Order: sequence, then structure tokens, then C-alpha cells
Amino acid sequence: MFKNSFLIACLLLAQTVFAQKNAAPIPLKYGAQYEGKRTDEAMQKWRSNRFGQFIHWGLYAIPGGVWNGKTYNYAAEFLKSSARIPTTTWDSLMYQFNPKGFNAKAWAKMAKGMGVKYMTITTKHHEGFCLFPSKFTEFNIANTPYKKDILKELVDAYNAEGIDVNFYYSVLDWHHPDWRYDIKSEADSMAMVRLLKFEENQLRELAENYPTVKGFWFDGTWDNSIKKNGKWTYEMEMMLKKIRPGVVVNSRLRADDLGARHRDSNGKLMGDYESGYERRLPPATELKVTQWDWEACMTVPENQWGYHKDWSISHVKTPVELLEMLVHTTSMGGNFLLNFGPGGDGTFRKEEHNIADYIGKWMAKNSDAIVGCDYAGWDKQDWGYFTRRGKESKVNAIVFNVPVSGVLKIKVPAKTTIVKAYFKEGGKPVTVKEVAKDQYQLTLPGKLFATPPVIIIETSGGDNSKQYKDALT
Repeated sequence: MFKNSFLIACLLLAQTVFAQKNAAPIPLKYGAQYEGKRTDEAMQKWRSNRFGQFIHWGLYAIPGGVWNGKTYNYAAEFLKSSARIPTTTWDSLMYQFNPKGFNAKAWAKMAKGMGVKYMTITTKHHEGFCLFPSKFTEFNIANTPYKKDILKELVDAYNAEGIDVNFYYSVLDWHHPDWRYDIKSEADSMAMVRLLKFEENQLRELAENYPTVKGFWFDGTWDNSIKKNGKWTYEMEMMLKKIRPGVVVNSRLRADDLGARHRDSNGKLMGDYESGYERRLPPATELKVTQWDWEACMTVPENQWGYHKDWSISHVKTPVELLEMLVHTTSMGGNFLLNFGPGGDGTFRKEEHNIADYIGKWMAKNSDAIVGCDYAGWDKQDWGYFTRRGKESKVNAIVFNVPVSGVLKIKVPAKTTIVKAYFKEGGKPVTVKEVAKDQYQLTLPGKLFATPPVIIIETSGGDNSKQYKDALT
């Protein structure tokens, strides 16, 4: 009896799965606007950039995670919430914001030296304070002792260094009296109408007043109040793209008619790229991500985005850890956005300078294994990663874990022959040996490497395994 019941249950489950896969799409007005990757020039530029700098800067940089002598271990930009600080008290930090050590040109030169191709800056974080002089709120940079438009200074400085600038904007706003976490009454609904109109006005300001902006990075859209306003999220994306044709918008902005976020109720990606990878990367086996554009954003200390005085409270990633994350991301067709949190005085800490210096020196020699590169289509190996530029016959092998044997094992796609291999820096040849069908070994010289080496592998097509055949089993 049990056996029959189990078989019936399995059949019903199989029928349900089959029905779901073959069900008609759910009609949506505000779902995904297209499938696959955008192919226009602006999107191709965003994609080819690969490496970006994220900057979280706001009033939270002044207390730096410490309030009334107590250190709060959670993210410094959430201190208002963590320490239960009244809004009026927190907002008064605006009158202390006067970053005398801030130098936009120095920031831009540091970013240029690190090898980044774009930067994303918090124009307004959850606290509601604006780094630009908005005419729709007094809670902005113009009313601080600093007074000047920091956002314009940064845009001009970074653009002068050839770096694209994108704007982060938080829809969640602790300062605005009309913000709601959910909509449970007519009053809540009316409040959100007012808030969303305010934010529409600010987004229009940002798009119109800073004409070189290349993208918008939205945050704070996870609450029910936004899930219930999918129409607004759709309209904002359309408005920004109308004002700035080619502008790139992340998936965090969007909710559909039924409240689904990032992906609509039919499973299709909304926005231009997936931005759900925060402080994590997809496993090397998760190759489905190579089918769409995506970006990972990463902190240096595990829990911190904004400036925190005490970095000892969580793991601080080393420069080589972060470099490996950049390479990992590129090898899977994604962009890597590395965060920096300047202090209230407008300067970066020495650890951040050390990271920029380490990655920058590596990128100065090897940036063409990152910028403009993509998923190579080769099986990931334990010793490192592959990247490739377009459909070139050359593949970059970037080595982070040198085997004790000194031998790199490589499995190539069918009808691929490795012709030769050599170090990118210096051109010294690497011994190549075919060992089985579609399998090669590269023998490294018996020495340690100070930084991850890049090996150029040149290939050709055709039958690469004339002497090796599949076993007959």
C-alpha cells in the first residue's frame, strides 16, 4: 500500500512540475522589458569595464560606528537604527559635516591607479542625507559647513581620469516623514504617494543636473511598501532612460505587478543587470549567471560599507583575497564593485590605500586579462581562473593556487588544441603536454610567485586528440 501511495505521489509531483514549466506566462504590465543581454554600445561599455569602485559616504562617517562611547559592531551606516538614535539628533550631524581632508582629484587618481573603470557613489543613503544640493529637501550638502556640491566635484574629477560615474540612490529614507515599511491604511498609501513623488523629483534632478551619469544603482527596495509599488519602479526606470538614453539600471529598483523583485513573476530579470550578489560571489559551478549581466558588490571588512572606526570587529579581506574575487567575477562574466568608506574628514584609511596600491600594481601589468574580458567557456580548475576577450583564440590563465607538483591541469573544450603557453609578463614559455583526450598539463618553473601570474594560452581548432580515444566500456 505504501509503495503504491509513494508512486502516486511521485507521479503527481512530476505532473505538477511539468505543468509549471509549461504554464502560460503570467500577464504583467511592469515585468521584464526584454530578455537576454542588452547589446547597445552603452551596455557593452558597462560590461567591458568589469572593475568598479563603490563609495559609501554620508553623515554616518562622522560617528564611525560609535555612539556615546559604545561601539556598535553592525554596519556603520546603520548606526542610527542600531543605537536607536532619534531622527532629529541624527540629522543634526549635518552641521558637523565639513570634510577638510576631502580632495576629489586625489580620490580619482587613487581610483585610476587601482585600475577601476567606473565608480558608484551614494548620492543618498538610508539616512536621507544628500551629497548633492537638492531643491526638494534642506537635508543636503549645501546646508552643511562644507556647502559645495561634492557630487559635482567627484563627477568632474573621475570623468577627467576617464572613469565612468554611476549614482547610488536609496529609496528607503529614514529622514522623510512619509517613508513607510508597509502600506496598511489609506494614510500609509497617501504618505507613500508623497514620498515617491519626492524621490521621482530627486531622480530627475540627478539625471538632468549631472549629464555624464552612466548608471543608477538603487537600494532599500526590499520592504512591502515598494513591493506594492511596482508601477512606480517601472516608471522610474523608463523616466531615467528617457532623460539619459543608454543609462544602465540595476535589478534592485524593480518590483513587478505582483511584488516580485529582481526577477518578475515569470522568472525574467528586471533592470539591465542582476545586482543580488552582495558580499558573496556565485560558485564557479553556477554557470547560468554567464547568460545575463550581473555585478557583485564587496566590502573590505565583512560587515562594513560606511566608515567604521574599528575594523577589528570583523574579518578584513586582504588585497590578494579581493584581487582573486575580481578575477573570479570576470571569469564568470560579471562586474566587480569594490567598496571604500571614507571617514568624516574625507580621507581613506591606510588599509584602503594599500589595497588600491596592490591591486593597481597587478592591474597595471594585467588589466587586459580583466577589462573587456568575459567567461572563457573552459572548465574551472582548482589552481585559478580563465578569462577571454571575445572569441579570441588566446585564453588567459590566472593562477592563484600553485599546486605542489608545479603542474597545472587543464581540460579544454572539444576540438580545441593548445598550441603554446607563456607568461604574460616577460614572455617566458611554459611547457605544454597533452596527457589525455581534451586534457593538457602546463609545467611551471620551480619558483614562488609574489603576485598571481597570468599565463597566455594560444589555441587552435581541429581534432586535438588523435592519439587519445574514449574508452569502450
